[in-house]
Amino acid sequence: MTTVFVGGSRHASRLSAPVRLRIDKIIDKGFPILIGDANGADKAVQQYLRTRHYTNVEVFCSAGICRNNVGEWRIRSIPADARSRTAQFYSAKDRAMAEEATVGLMIWDGESVGTLLNVLRLLSLEKKAVIYLAKERRFLELRNRTEWDQFIQSRDAHLRQKVVERARAEPATARPVQASLLG
Repeated sequence: MTTVFVGGSRHASRLSAPVRLRIDKIIDKGFPILIGDANGADKAVQQYLRTRHYTNVEVFCSAGICRNNVGEWRIRSIPADARSRTAQFYSAKDRAMAEEATVGLMIWDGESVGTLLNVLRLLSLEKKAVIYLAKERRFLELRNRTEWDQFIQSRDAHLRQKVVERARAEPATARPVQASLLG
């Protein structure tokens, strides 16, 4: 069965009509949704799922610290080795969602490195990632290294460098797979 990892930028706190429509299709099919607990896109999607009374949702939190669970759904606490409130601390749950999901839906503000890392995690596991490019108001589906390369090369060099640095900071168990996507 399809399981959808929904995530996105902390600065994307409102869902556009196309994103809501895409989520409605997921709901209509009854697919399980895995979502994080961050402010921004995670919380906005949670709020929308609550208004739709959707229950097939699991909220992933790091080390038992759950910042948002507006629908009071089932919580999955993911152990985190890193210090609390660091990117590595929160990345543990993102890695777990990417591993468990069969596909991802990411809402990207055009700047969030964390959102791009989630796309990279999904692709490194040979899973499709659908990105809503908020600034461009369109969806983009990425399925493989070639499509990732085309996408990331069209972005700012500074952003590309930050993605590479964060990917290299991943734990040793995640790095070899992601290194294959970084080129």
